[in-house]
Amino acid sequence: MLSKGEHQTVPLSVLLKRELANEKIESPELSHGQASQSKKGEDFTFVKTECQRVLGDGVATYSVFGLFDGHNGSAAAIYSKENLLQNVLSAIPPDLSRDEWVAALPRALVAGFVKTDKDFQEKAKTSGTTVTFVIIEGWVVTVASVGDSRCILESAEGGIYYLSADHRLDCNEEERERITACGGEVGRLNAGGGTEIGPLRCWPGGLCLSRSIGDMDVGEYIVPVPYVKQVKLTPAGGRLVIASDGVWDALSAESAIECSRGMPADAAASQIVKDAVQPKGIRDDTTCIVVDIQLPEKSNLPPPPPPKRSGKGVFKSMFRKKTSESSSNIQKDFCEPDVVEELFEEGSASLSDRLDAKYPVCNMFKLFICAVCQVEIKPGQGVSIHAGSSNTRSSRPWDGPFLCSSCQEKKEAMEGRRPFGDGRYSSE
Repeated sequence: MLSKGEHQTVPLSVLLKRELANEKIESPELSHGQASQSKKGEDFTFVKTECQRVLGDGVATYSVFGLFDGHNGSAAAIYSKENLLQNVLSAIPPDLSRDEWVAALPRALVAGFVKTDKDFQEKAKTSGTTVTFVIIEGWVVTVASVGDSRCILESAEGGIYYLSADHRLDCNEEERERITACGGEVGRLNAGGGTEIGPLRCWPGGLCLSRSIGDMDVGEYIVPVPYVKQVKLTPAGGRLVIASDGVWDALSAESAIECSRGMPADAAASQIVKDAVQPKGIRDDTTCIVVDIQLPEKSNLPPPPPPKRSGKGVFKSMFRKKTSESSSNIQKDFCEPDVVEELFEEGSASLSDRLDAKYPVCNMFKLFICAVCQVEIKPGQGVSIHAGSSNTRSSRPWDGPFLCSSCQEKKEAMEGRRPFGDGRYSSE
């Protein structure tokens, strides 16, 4: 996974204004398909297209695709499927312009994921779920993920882009360090006699993931804070593949793209699932959603085969590199790109980092509203999101955003500052 510092972040307003200025660039049409083979019945999908949002001068549309891979039961996956979108939308201020709304999504996704987790845990059910949640507005794709389901993009130019992060403990050293710093233990299953087997797991509980929604029996250091990536496609479009680990344990990203090349979305999803389960049979729930993003006149046709490119070239050209130019120079002189552009990427597990109001609409958030659950806070009762933070830049207790007492308890538990099992969250 390439780091955030290696990419150029182009101002969202530049991209949207450039798109609106070119009358030939139309809004894309989406075609999608999904397929699944079930072993445990714990995979669930969410698809909602052509959602409407009223703007000051018209109506904008967006589409949402979600994949929820449950474990230890299906309750967390079902609850997240039914509540996550509304929790995300509730965290977005009203009356925003198009570019402000898209820019608000990364922060709102964090708040929505945490609220969904907190509300579900208050039901005292012990199941958990991975989540890969995709919102498409125009040519901008925003992906939020916890767990080990994944979302990849193949652009029309032939590049393969990873739009989600893998939160398996086996492959994420930073997450292992975070969990141990919060009081958790990471190790393999002890089979006796000093023999350790299987993947790295978090103890107590034995979960092999570091982030999920639910899992109240494991520990609060299994956090629901998602990795979020936001990119803008060129008008040539592209194909998204969203799939559970039943697919990715069997197929690489390149194999999933190649085996379904030239097929419409529904046939592509079926082919990917078929190729994933064929070698060894169904060992896990195996689910795939394919979404094609294309200009209207191309929407009924499968994406054409992209030009052949070596793997090294594909990954080197994933995102345009940063330059030393100022944002004002970028706005003036930025040329039409031939690659997918990254608008936002953040994977920190810290709510202090993720909910800090650093995007263009920060001044539109009501001061006395909890940044997570959106309840009203009486003056003097809110707790700064930076309270207890090691970041001295934002240590003043009157600096917002603010949390209600219940969400502050949740934050402290996630950071290892409140002992696990020390009661559930207080009610407002």
